[in-house]
Amino acid sequence: MSTSLLLRSVNVTRYVTPLREGGSLPAIVDADDDFMYVMKFRGAGQGPKALVAELISGEIARALGLRVPEIVFGYLDEAFSRTEPDEEIQDLLKASVGLNLGVHYLSGAITFDALVTNVGNRLASQIVWLDCLITNVDRTPRNTNMLMWHRDLWLIDHGASLYFHHNWDTWASQCRRPFTAIKDHVLLPRAAELEVVDEEYRAILTPALIENIVALVPDEWLSDDSSSMSPQERRHVYVQFLNERLAASSIFVNEAQNARKTLI
Repeated sequence: MSTSLLLRSVNVTRYVTPLREGGSLPAIVDADDDFMYVMKFRGAGQGPKALVAELISGEIARALGLRVPEIVFGYLDEAFSRTEPDEEIQDLLKASVGLNLGVHYLSGAITFDALVTNVGNRLASQIVWLDCLITNVDRTPRNTNMLMWHRDLWLIDHGASLYFHHNWDTWASQCRRPFTAIKDHVLLPRAAELEVVDEEYRAILTPALIENIVALVPDEWLSDDSSSMSPQERRHVYVQFLNERLAASSIFVNEAQNARKTLI
């Protein structure tokens, strides 16, 4: 494993269309590398915290070998808001000048439907384990946040994970807390190999790897007024939270197994 990780940076060249099914108004954009991205904006409802969660959780999933579209830093110029006729979008763009987060747009992908696509026990267990670790509340039958693209399953939209950072004072108590929301996970009925996955994934997610992933987060996304902590202190909290949660993974694995027993 490399001692450092890097994300590419692109410049947004065209705002194509908003994705209004998302409450934070992400949008499809063109960039100067000739690719299209789903852009998540720092000026949206949850602010930079959603971008931080997206980046850390998405790169953890990638490190575990799961399919996640490429994540990039997307720079938005102030000129975009001047030509946008929709006032809501105009305000969003004004508040998002600078560094945002882009996810490679999977053209032609379709939303995952558990009634149509059969997911094997191993892959289901891997995804359930991941979502327990990162406390992702948003992978339910109503909103799976998974896509089928070229016959493969891809994970998207992790902005609702790591929700401890919405109340910094409670992060320590949440490290070992069972993830009760796992009972609503769309893949939980198929997650029959959680103990095997737990052993494999804990070996992959070393403290050095966790630190390298968290180090990707830009300072400017860690500088809001929700806490007096410095960006570096906040990074340290993310690293501690994830490492302590990994050390106590049996707690969330047992919670998932018990929830699964009520479904099968």
